[in-house]
Amino acid sequence: MRNHSIVSEFILLMLSADPQTQILLFMLFLVIYVLTLMGNLVMLLVIRTDSHLHMPMYFFLRQLSFLDLCHPTVTVPKMLENLLSESKAIFVESCLAQAFFVFATGGTEACLLAVMAYDRYVAISSPLLYGQVMSNQLCVGMVWGSWGLAFVDALINILLAVNLDYCEDQTLPHFSCELSSLFPLSCSDTSTNFTLLLCSSVLHFFGTFVMIVFSYVRIVSTILSISSTSGGSKAFSTCSSHLTTVILFYGSGFLSYLLPTSGSCLEMVFLKYSVVTLMLNPLVYSLQNKEVKTAMRRILRRYVNSFT
Repeated sequence: MRNHSIVSEFILLMLSADPQTQILLFMLFLVIYVLTLMGNLVMLLVIRTDSHLHMPMYFFLRQLSFLDLCHPTVTVPKMLENLLSESKAIFVESCLAQAFFVFATGGTEACLLAVMAYDRYVAISSPLLYGQVMSNQLCVGMVWGSWGLAFVDALINILLAVNLDYCEDQTLPHFSCELSSLFPLSCSDTSTNFTLLLCSSVLHFFGTFVMIVFSYVRIVSTILSISSTSGGSKAFSTCSSHLTTVILFYGSGFLSYLLPTSGSCLEMVFLKYSVVTLMLNPLVYSLQNKEVKTAMRRILRRYVNSFT
């Protein structure tokens, strides 16, 4: 017989206890969330509509935009609700479900960024064989593999966490549910959970990061072997959008999870990639990618002509 009470819900620690500040934060995050949805929906529409973007690079970008829709939708609506609510509570089952989808979508995005790095390596090192190497079957297989690996890994971690018992301390020091923040609240032995989560993090975070670094080392070596300076700069320009996204994703991840947590409002606002970073990805790909900007102009011109 275990001598502790059964916890049915957790209390999410918001960014501020001041009601007026919470209203301002609600408006801020609502605007960021709406911009994130609109930006990624526009990217999906542009890539699907324009036939010039029906190639492997933009197939992966479409998957990335879909992920950038899903990932903040897992956490932000509940955070917005709690900013206007007095209870700040979330049921244990809902918290575990949220942690599962945060883990799954974040892991999928890490795998997808590694796949996109490999795609850029093939495009630069073997441009004549690019269409043969990056076939539709291979592209679809790598995308499904990214989703499948991340979801299976997340499911294993969550199934192990479901059996944990939680003590009377119900306060989570975050505005969303993550496995690493749930384990300290448990009265059960979480050593196995921590070990599994560490292995999963090494696989999805550091493993994919090493793959991306390796791909870019090969890309740089290929570019340096190009005798023409303009040819080298043109080849590297095709990687600039992806490289910027990688820096935003892994940089915010390093800052959020490897640095000591101070709990400050600024830390929450600027370091949580699930809220801010994903809003920037559509801007990165639209501002730095000439083909995307050209496709947007073609679509806009088409719509304007249809109304005139």
